[in-house]
Amino acid sequence: MSRSFILSVGGCILCLGLNGCSSMVPENNADSQYEDSQVQGTIQNFKDADPGIQVFLDSAYGYAVFPSIGAGAIGIGGAGGNGEVFQQGKLVGYCQMGQANIGFQLGGQSFAEIVFFQNAAAMATFQSGQTAFDARATAVAAASGAGTAADYQDGVLVFTKPLGGLMFQAAIGGQHFSYSPLGS
Repeated sequence: MSRSFILSVGGCILCLGLNGCSSMVPENNADSQYEDSQVQGTIQNFKDADPGIQVFLDSAYGYAVFPSIGAGAIGIGGAGGNGEVFQQGKLVGYCQMGQANIGFQLGGQSFAEIVFFQNAAAMATFQSGQTAFDARATAVAAASGAGTAADYQDGVLVFTKPLGGLMFQAAIGGQHFSYSPLGS
């Protein structure tokens, strides 16, 4: 294994740690507009990969969109990213995802994620910070036709879309979410 590869992956993990300390709420109007454009682009990319996702965008009580989640690991891994939360199609707040895992894993990658909430109870659980799960076990890869076969588990459905990088992973861990309503 080359030293530059190890340093690159180590740098990814460090960046993830620093990202975990960043605020999920945009600091100014320009940051807010940039994040919103990233979220809208992500939604369009998911619809391009699988037009069946539109059904969930239309029918879900709410959803959280993470345009880019960065992940890195050398035995111990982590991931993190910020996003926006929508209730019945309207922006209601901001969110942050953190992930930790341990096991046989090596690499770095980035991916986008949309978490759909089937009903008010599932969304309230997310907003209270009580939603946590192993997304790798419950996520549906965004691909043509995947949306038609997808279904909610405990009121939650997760779609992911790889953006880049390479990670080998045989690990256990999970994602945890934080939420901040508009105006906080």
